[in-house]
Amino acid sequence: MSADLVILTLVVITALGFDFTNGFHDTGNAMATSIATGALKPKVAVLVSAILNLVGAFLSVEVAATITKDVLKIQSATGALTAGLTGADAMTIIFAGLIGGILWNLFTWLLGLPSSSSHALFGGLIGAGLAALGTGGVNWNGIVGKVLVPAVLSPFIAGLIAAIGTFVVYAVSKRVRPRRREQGFRWGQVGTASLVSLAHGTGDAQKTMGVIALALIAHGSLTADSVKNDGLPVWIILTCALAIALGTYLGGWRIIRTLGKGLVEIESPQGMAAEASSAAIILTSSHLGMALSTTHVATGSILGSGVGKPGATVRWGVAGRMVLAWLTTLPAAGVVGAACYAVAHLIGGLPGALTIFAILVALASWMYLRSRAQKVDHTNVNHAWDEQTHSPTPADRVSEPVA
Repeated sequence: MSADLVILTLVVITALGFDFTNGFHDTGNAMATSIATGALKPKVAVLVSAILNLVGAFLSVEVAATITKDVLKIQSATGALTAGLTGADAMTIIFAGLIGGILWNLFTWLLGLPSSSSHALFGGLIGAGLAALGTGGVNWNGIVGKVLVPAVLSPFIAGLIAAIGTFVVYAVSKRVRPRRREQGFRWGQVGTASLVSLAHGTGDAQKTMGVIALALIAHGSLTADSVKNDGLPVWIILTCALAIALGTYLGGWRIIRTLGKGLVEIESPQGMAAEASSAAIILTSSHLGMALSTTHVATGSILGSGVGKPGATVRWGVAGRMVLAWLTTLPAAGVVGAACYAVAHLIGGLPGALTIFAILVALASWMYLRSRAQKVDHTNVNHAWDEQTHSPTPADRVSEPVA
C-alpha cells in the first residue's frame, strides 16, 4: 500500500470520527427540550434522533458541495490541484483540519458547552490551510457568505421566531389548564423534535461527506466534475450517515443537559416552539447550501422560548459561556489545525501523518477518561441544575428521578 493511500485511509477514518463526534455533540440540538419536558424518555429520544439523522443524510448534498469548493483553495476551477501542491500535502491539510475539529468538539463536550461542530470543522480546515498555503489558500468569500454571515444572523432569527411562537402558543392556550396544556404540547414536541433531527441530518452529515470527497479529489480517486455531474459516491453518503447516527444514539448527555436544563426551565409549549423554529431554519439553510451551525440555531431558539414566555427565567450567565465558546471555536480549532499541520509537515510524509493521528488518539482518550470521573448519562441528565456551579455535572446531593 502506497504512502498516499495510507494517508487517504487515515483521513477517511478521521473524517468519520469527526462525524461521530458531531452526532453526539449535536444530539441536544434536537432532543434536549423534549428530554427536559418529559415528552420523550432519554434513550427513546436519542434512538429516534439517530434514525432520523440517518434518513436526513440521504435527502440533500448541497452542503457537501459547499465544503468541496467554498472553504479551501486546494483545487483550481478545472478541479486540478493548486500549482505546487501534491496530493499528499492536500490530504495532510484536510487531515490536520479534521483533528482540530475533533479535539475542539471533545473539549467543549467535556465542559458541557454546546459549541458549533460545523465551526470547529471550518476552523480546523482554515487553520491548516493558512499554515500550509497562507491567506491565499482560504476561500474567504465562501467563508464569509456561507459560514460567518449565517453564524451571526441565525441565533437572532431563531430566537425571534421562537419568542413569537412561544408567546402565541401561550396566548392561544391560556384558558387551558396547565397540566392538560403541558401534556398536549408534549405530543407536539415529538413531531417537532423529530423534524429537527431530520433537518440536522440534511446539514451536518453532509459536511463530512464534503471533506471526504475533497480528500478523494486530492488523492486523484475522484474528480470535481464527477461530483458535480453524478453526485457523491453512495459509500460516502452511507458511511457518513451511519457515523453521525451512531454518535447521535450514544447521546452527548453533557450538552443535552446544558441545553435542556441550563438555559431555561422549559415547559412543553416552549419546547415545541423552539424546535419548530430550529427545524424551519435548518431545512431552509440546507436547501440553499449554507453550512449553518445547528447549535447556534437551537440555542437561539431555546433562549427565544424563554424570552417569549411571560415570567420565564433565562440563565444569561450560562448563555454568556456559550457565546464565549462560539466566539473561540473558529480560532481555537484553527490553532490546533495549524499546529497539527506544522508537526506533520516538519516530520514529513507518512510518519508525519501517523504522528498527528497518534496525538489525536492520545488526547481524545484522555478527555474520554476525564469525562468518566463525573459521568452524565440518561439516568441523571434531567436532575436539577446546580445554580452555584453552573456545571453540566449533577451535584451529588441531587437525586430526583428522570422524567
